Amino acid sequence: MSINQDYWNKRRVLITGHEGFLGAWLTKVLVGCGSEVVGLDKVIDRENTVLHEVSGKFEGIEGNIADFNLVKKIMDDFKPQTILHIAAEAIVGVANKNPIATFESNIQGTWNILEAARDNKELEGIVAASSDKAYGSHENLPYTEDIALHGDHPYDVSKSCSDLLCRSYFLTFKVPVCVTRCGNIYGPGDHNFSRLIPDAVCCALKEEQFIIRSDGEFTRDYIYVEDVVNAYLTLAEKMKVLKLEGEAFNFSNDRPLSVLDVFKRISSNVNKKNVEPRILNEAQFEIKHQYLSSQKAKDILSWESQFSIDEGLKDTISWYATNVLDVKEASSNR
Repeated sequence: MSINQDYWNKRRVLITGHEGFLGAWLTKVLVGCGSEVVGLDKVIDRENTVLHEVSGKFEGIEGNIADFNLVKKIMDDFKPQTILHIAAEAIVGVANKNPIATFESNIQGTWNILEAARDNKELEGIVAASSDKAYGSHENLPYTEDIALHGDHPYDVSKSCSDLLCRSYFLTFKVPVCVTRCGNIYGPGDHNFSRLIPDAVCCALKEEQFIIRSDGEFTRDYIYVEDVVNAYLTLAEKMKVLKLEGEAFNFSNDRPLSVLDVFKRISSNVNKKNVEPRILNEAQFEIKHQYLSSQKAKDILSWESQFSIDEGLKDTISWYATNVLDVKEASSNR
């Protein structure tokens, strides 16, 4: 990773959702750079995450970002110089079942972070996680940062709203915030087995049948977690010097794949018996084709994906084989 360690050394960084998949990776990398990290998560001390490598070297606080008083206290006490706002309900199926809880986490949680940060004079930048889902459905692809945000279903709407909140707080109050819109992130440490890659990898390793909810032709971006960590930290480093506050950036490998394409690549990288997937063709409330252009990030940040899908899958498969294969029940939620 091309990370400026001098920039991050001794920097005070608040990471929301620090024990989730991406949050744990960001925490691990920044602790390794010498940052003073405080994390906020509704569940702490989770088992079998990448955080075990930096255990005891940062402060983890248990709590909900929907609790404004808690967020404000952390902000006032710690006075972070950088905030990486990752905490959110990230699973589409859960959002459809529990929309109110999703809106509280994703929308109210975001305005709590922005509002609490307004009076922090030492704050230099917030990088807030939105999603490609914030764009909703558009006929012309790939998504670029200038097209409209209009999510249709609970998760998509929550991301459209939180994205717009960030823009509003910058334009109205000059809160220094940038938004990231990423494709589907994968890699070691992801325990959300309703997602395609963790589920498909573990099914392949256990020689079990992989269940595909859709027709298998839905296309998405798949971006390796280390590429995303590099993207977040690059944006945070350059936000102030390049005057990027208020901007949004797509991060993608610019090579969309179908569900079946990803499954075939996983199968070819696992030295096991090939079990054909079962295709249910029952997906509802999902956009069939979504993928991003990361040209803006290339032009302005000099960032681009460094991991091909096969390189990323190789590391991912190795991690699941070593760490979770014996405890994971193959899901049928894809």
